[in-house]
Amino acid sequence: MRVRFWGTRGSIATPGPGTVRFGGNTSCVGVTTNAGACFIFDCGTGARPLGAELMAHTPKPISATILLSHTHWDHIQGFPFFAPLFVPGNQITVCGPEGSGHSLREALSGQMEFTYFPVEIGQLPATITFRELGEGAHEIGGARILAQYLHHPAMTLGYRVEADGAAVVYLCDHEPFSETLWHDHPAFSHAESIVHEGDRRHARFMAGAGLVIHDAQYTPEEYLSKKNWGHSTYEYAVGLAAAAGVHQLALTHHDPTHDDAFVETIEKRAHGYAKQLGYALRVCCAYEGLELAVEANSVRQLASTPLAPHSGRNALRGNHILVVDDDPDIRTLVHKALSQDGHIVSEASTGQEALELIDAQVPDLLVLDLLMPNQGGLEVLKVLRFRPATATLPVLVLTALDDEANTRAGFDLGATDYLTKPFSIPQLAARVRACLSRREPVETSRTPTLDLR
Repeated sequence: MRVRFWGTRGSIATPGPGTVRFGGNTSCVGVTTNAGACFIFDCGTGARPLGAELMAHTPKPISATILLSHTHWDHIQGFPFFAPLFVPGNQITVCGPEGSGHSLREALSGQMEFTYFPVEIGQLPATITFRELGEGAHEIGGARILAQYLHHPAMTLGYRVEADGAAVVYLCDHEPFSETLWHDHPAFSHAESIVHEGDRRHARFMAGAGLVIHDAQYTPEEYLSKKNWGHSTYEYAVGLAAAAGVHQLALTHHDPTHDDAFVETIEKRAHGYAKQLGYALRVCCAYEGLELAVEANSVRQLASTPLAPHSGRNALRGNHILVVDDDPDIRTLVHKALSQDGHIVSEASTGQEALELIDAQVPDLLVLDLLMPNQGGLEVLKVLRFRPATATLPVLVLTALDDEANTRAGFDLGATDYLTKPFSIPQLAARVRACLSRREPVETSRTPTLDLR
């Protein structure tokens, strides 16, 4: 596969003399397989020059698949300027998660209403197909596309494109699930020694890829004040990519306040971090115009077991969710947020009350506070996992304690996910949807088993 970067900036386009080297366009990456299939990761302002390139040098009619990570503006604002959309006969498939409660088409149509743009989406002459994806494997354009939810304050997908005996993985926008990443010192770590199951899942998704393109918007120092904004540091990206046996890592989604000199410093620090830990990993900061060839990878067997099919957007609404927390303000916040998403919400203020409600009716999801008087969340979770009727009930743990001991204990008892307090309503909604989408068991053999010790 051949990869070219057309936009590497995050949040907002930043043209000017200070961004000449790494570029000012927002996220857009083109991938071409040996068979000629064209995939486009995100459709930020970099989609405009990419579209012009396709119009000038691609056989007509043009067929392309756009893989949107999510519908935040910096990832879709180039869509109305993507020239192939304006040519009859071209076939463009737009894939991505639903747009914050709206369909994918509705989300993209919103920025093209006449108030904001002179051409509405229904007036585009190309044939446009919209395809909402959830976690799972999808055959598109002769390639196998695997999608997995990321950790961001919106429903966001990461993609793994498998073709030509190789894999390219795109992970943008994403932040660590836990502040504590490793059980051990990272120099001696491997994927299974990662503390949080969400971060382990993230590493497994990269396993053996020839190229991973990863969000690295912040330095470790900046991240301290940017937590819950939905972005990563270079240390996180380097550590997980190395643990996953990745061959090459391209850091992207550069912060709009970072000029070329600052991004160069991040690149040097990423090199130094990888070298310090003894990682045999090629790492760079992506720039506009960077072209990479991803060769067939004979080191690891690529994922081949199909994932569970996506159950559809409607299946992520109208679920019965039980919220258990001794803080009435938290219960009110969670109840309001989940009701707005179309769910039926029940409440309990103690662990004992929660177990009695579950005995009467098992919910589709349990949102469970960790620290409660008398019977805490871990005790409730332990009881549930010993009961056949609730052994696989999805449980999202709410906690102000995300230290290694509590996180590890929760996952050992079968917690589905952790959400650290304080949290935002979009974060909660996204994590609930991810938990609901994983209700069906998925074989763990879908990606290579990692042990890099």
